[in-house]
Amino acid sequence: MKPNTNFPQPGPLTRQKSRHFWLIENEKDELLKDSGLILDYQTVDDLGFLEKQEKVKKEDIEKKGLDFQNEKNQLLWKLMSAYLDSNPTCIQRQIVNHIEYTIARSRFNFDIFGAYLATSYSVRDRLIELWNDTQQHYHHVYAKQVYYFSVEFLLGRFLQNAILNLNLDSNYRDALKGLGYTMEEIYEQEYDPALGNGGLGRLAACMLDSLSSQNYPCWGYGLRYNYGMFKQEIDDDGKQIEKVDYWLTHGAPWQIENMLIQIPVHFYGHVISIENKRKWVSELTVIAQANDIFIPGYGTDNTNTLRLWSSKPSTEFDLGRFNQGDYYSALSQKQLSENLTSVLYPDDSTDEGRKLRLQQEYFLSSASMKDIIRRVTKSYKMPITDVPKLCAIQLNDTHPAIAIPELMRILIDEYDVKWDQAWDITTQTFAYTNHTILPEALEKWDIEYFQTLFPRHMEIIFEINWKFLEFVKSKFPNDNDRYSRMSLIEEGFVKRVRMSHLAIVGSHAVNGVAGIHTKILESTLFKDFYELWPEKFLNVTNGVTPRRWLNQANPLLAEAITKRLGTSDWITNLNLLEKLRNFADDQEFQTQFAQIKMENKKRLREYIKKTMNIKIPINALYDIHIKRIHLYKRQLLNILSVIYRYLTITKMKKEDREKIVKRVVIFAGKSAPAYKEAKAVVHLINRVSYVINNDPTIGDALKVVFVPNYGVSLAELLIPAADISQQVSTAGTEASGTGNMKFVLNGAPILGTLDGANIEIAECVGKENMFIFGMNVEQVNKARIENANKGTSHVITRELKSVIAAIKGGLFGNYLDFSIIIDPLLSSDFFCVSNDFDDYLKTQEKVDQTFMNKKKWNKMGIMNIAGSGFFSIDRTINEYAKKIWSVSPQPLPPMNEDDIEVKQPMRRDIDTSPRLNSPTDSDPNSGGKSSSYRRVHLSTSLSRTPDSSVLSDDNKSDPEKKSLESRRHQTPILGTKEGFNTN
Repeated sequence: MKPNTNFPQPGPLTRQKSRHFWLIENEKDELLKDSGLILDYQTVDDLGFLEKQEKVKKEDIEKKGLDFQNEKNQLLWKLMSAYLDSNPTCIQRQIVNHIEYTIARSRFNFDIFGAYLATSYSVRDRLIELWNDTQQHYHHVYAKQVYYFSVEFLLGRFLQNAILNLNLDSNYRDALKGLGYTMEEIYEQEYDPALGNGGLGRLAACMLDSLSSQNYPCWGYGLRYNYGMFKQEIDDDGKQIEKVDYWLTHGAPWQIENMLIQIPVHFYGHVISIENKRKWVSELTVIAQANDIFIPGYGTDNTNTLRLWSSKPSTEFDLGRFNQGDYYSALSQKQLSENLTSVLYPDDSTDEGRKLRLQQEYFLSSASMKDIIRRVTKSYKMPITDVPKLCAIQLNDTHPAIAIPELMRILIDEYDVKWDQAWDITTQTFAYTNHTILPEALEKWDIEYFQTLFPRHMEIIFEINWKFLEFVKSKFPNDNDRYSRMSLIEEGFVKRVRMSHLAIVGSHAVNGVAGIHTKILESTLFKDFYELWPEKFLNVTNGVTPRRWLNQANPLLAEAITKRLGTSDWITNLNLLEKLRNFADDQEFQTQFAQIKMENKKRLREYIKKTMNIKIPINALYDIHIKRIHLYKRQLLNILSVIYRYLTITKMKKEDREKIVKRVVIFAGKSAPAYKEAKAVVHLINRVSYVINNDPTIGDALKVVFVPNYGVSLAELLIPAADISQQVSTAGTEASGTGNMKFVLNGAPILGTLDGANIEIAECVGKENMFIFGMNVEQVNKARIENANKGTSHVITRELKSVIAAIKGGLFGNYLDFSIIIDPLLSSDFFCVSNDFDDYLKTQEKVDQTFMNKKKWNKMGIMNIAGSGFFSIDRTINEYAKKIWSVSPQPLPPMNEDDIEVKQPMRRDIDTSPRLNSPTDSDPNSGGKSSSYRRVHLSTSLSRTPDSSVLSDDNKSDPEKKSLESRRHQTPILGTKEGFNTN
């Protein structure tokens, strides 16, 4: 069957500007769905014109001037046919244009910060082109997409990463040099987005980078916080001070506020019954405003989306109440709405703070679920039951677990789906990643909060729990203790919802993030669930992106590796680093490796001198411990050993001090504001630093530095300079860790315990290339029992006693400031600092001895790099894609290079099922050949079934009934015969 020849022939739907072609002049609410045409519902919906979906007959289209519209489209196609040119001259012109027309500067105030903003906007322009291509492509192949829910995305600086991923570094360097700036000066103007705090957020950022780089369709969903957790400063006494971190004052050029995507999110209210159905009548509605950041892939044009929600009031300011003098009432709702996404991790030490955290988590989950449902049902025009076929939602820890009852509510209450089918859809859609072993760190929310804020969701959770426990009883009869342990509701004086249990029950897959972590989940923390569903549990070890953590953070080492391997392919295939083992004994490469390490040390030394006025020696061992401050991460163990080292050095003769290995011990990390013990650790580190750094008798033999306000950019400075990294958590407490992987990737051996990913790192790089100490998990469990029953007097050594005596004696200040962390060492010592202290000191001595053997030390560093291939985030993502998500890469087709007369690359065509044509397809003068603004066809890449260029009569007669299965064959995915890969 052929379309009516009075209309443009079906042809490829090209890039983003084609979205306007679907709209009739002055009739934007009517959609062209018949006459051989299918609309791009995604883009129409994004424009906000999906209120009506009426059929428009062929004769009506003629009356409304489609021919005239196509004439206008001809010009649009010509104007938008090519990509922005990226030669240095054109880049300069674009930067200058942004200086004047975007940020409204003149040639007289073209300062360096203005240059940074304008440069960023020019890069963003290129990302927009690629992002529009990518979204059109995903839509037209009906790609199953990954949706990554996380309350944190610790992105780091964006400009350098985007330029490197787009392969435009030399172009921009030349362009900015002509304008009087260097790239390094421009990069330093960028402020880290305060959208995350620790490893949870950094892992999420690495995953987005890999998903784009490997061409997986993906959306990240998070919150656009106005304020970060806090800006850390250290006062004169060495205590942590939390300052407001309003990062947006530094500009947010990478963020696009999409005013067309505003989603209502509801709170409070009550539930009513209408015709045997339950309906939630809310009392407060807050608008979720979409803010989009584009995530470019490395070596590919695929560009995915990080959508961050900011909160806005749903109603305008009540001017009437304000004028009547009721100021507070008029402002209350507006302020409540705006405060919802104000700050990352509100203080949970108060009732209001805890309630705000829960509201944030629901706000993220509800807005994201509604956005996904909109995309499936309106953009893809698929039935709600096809959600699992098009969506894989990954819960990054328990914070977004409330999305599970939210999807159930939408399915049952809004789409009339029966419970059993709704539950099947939900469990097939969600998967849950656990990131913590500590039971006290698992989220539990008071039922009172749920019943007040989300009464309908509380009903659904009760129903899920009842059905689940009935199922458990059928498998394990007469086991009341098991039922109590597995219930979604924790009984007690205050009843709570166990969010981890909700996430497990509502997901089809539950994964740990390191081998030992997953074993602990299966054997202890979630043992009951594992016995019920062993097939649901699996391990996916974390990874890091080599694009940022080696290629960007350590360019000298990256260049040396590329030269040795003869290729830069290792950036996307980290297993190629294995070949460096052949150069581990090569004297020339060892010398080069040492020289690069020295250059990175110089860079760090200059930063510390400039920002902290502390002078550190360059020819010393740089011992770096950078993590969130927590008792289980045992920064306390480290600083106690530093005190012992200091006491030992002070007793040495001058000639003996000159023989020892000089050491610079560097700490960085933030303590939660309400975590008193962790803040005491920060205080002790800084007091020890002050005493040691101001003791003239020891000179440069030992220096201690606490670098404040740790973040991604600071990590990029610290990690390449490290000689050794400290990964000393109590065995069985660290889920995985990714900092250890970053240090190994940069050639810094680990001083650490057999915990988290350290175990797998040892398997890959060899234990002989690490410094392992301390008890294993089984020994820790036994020691805790003994410590609790007997105290620690039997394990505290003479060395540790001398350290505690020095602290108690006031050498580092008032002991009362530190008693909260020192006294427990003398009793139960849950994190076993006293048990591991002696072995830790002996291992430190081994580090010193090895460091003096430069050949052996350099070989260890190279062997660490060579063994780090397994810890690429690309391997991690591929495992998720295969084991959990069942998604396939969807690479964009190559750019159009048909017309050799056109100097810049031409825009793509996205081959689709019948859509409105490009102007060239209906141009009688084109002679069937591509004109100068024609984009490349994908017909050579996409296999089509016969007659897939038109709709069948059956499907045309009732397009609403077109299921996913019946439409797949019309929009085949690259490399598949059936046209839709569900694996």
